[in-house]
Amino acid sequence: MITPRFDILGQAISDASRTQMLCELMEGRAYTNKELAAAAGVTPQTASAHLRLLQDAGLVVAEKRGRCVYHRLAGPEVAHALEQLAAIAPADSLHRAQRRKAGDLAQVRSCYDHLAGPLAVAMTRALLDRGMLREEHGAFRAVPAGEWLKLGVVLPEKPGRQPFARPCLDWTERKLHVAGPMGRLILDHALDSGWVKRHRHKRGLVLTAPGARALEQILGLSCGGLVAA
Repeated sequence: MITPRFDILGQAISDASRTQMLCELMEGRAYTNKELAAAAGVTPQTASAHLRLLQDAGLVVAEKRGRCVYHRLAGPEVAHALEQLAAIAPADSLHRAQRRKAGDLAQVRSCYDHLAGPLAVAMTRALLDRGMLREEHGAFRAVPAGEWLKLGVVLPEKPGRQPFARPCLDWTERKLHVAGPMGRLILDHALDSGWVKRHRHKRGLVLTAPGARALEQILGLSCGGLVAA
């Protein structure tokens, strides 16, 4: 019997600077050494050592583009594992500190490849209230409805190996939002439709006025307080 090397993963995430880098990469984008160093509050040289350890643990991969080397999470399975760890992380003083640090970012953002923050939580609650999603045995099951196409979602005819709609515990709200392929489709559609836009100067997303109107029409959400563009 082969024993999983949890000790290697444990060492990789045991340092606060490395966990900060992983949280930065949870946005689903790739970052340079200098960008991750700034996010973690360390020097680029120290960041390089941290990133090598994360690569050796299989959590991060590096890609060279021109003169720059970009780092990203090794895949969605890594993001999912980090999300699950976040679900059992301390939720009191750490939670409040995270909310203070997140600031405006806590409102509308992406969590690897899907929407997160209060907007995503509200959308998920609306989907559940409207019967478009059902919670079953700790998972989400999508129910056919005409509104799905308006959200950019085409429901699969047959269930796959991986859940189509997966519950993800939001790290600032401590409530569930939708992840998995469904979450990715909703975020892609929101970006393509101009409902949300990438923030130019910091992590996160901005909700546009057309996006707020669309979500109000489709899901009955009132998003006026979240509109930033």
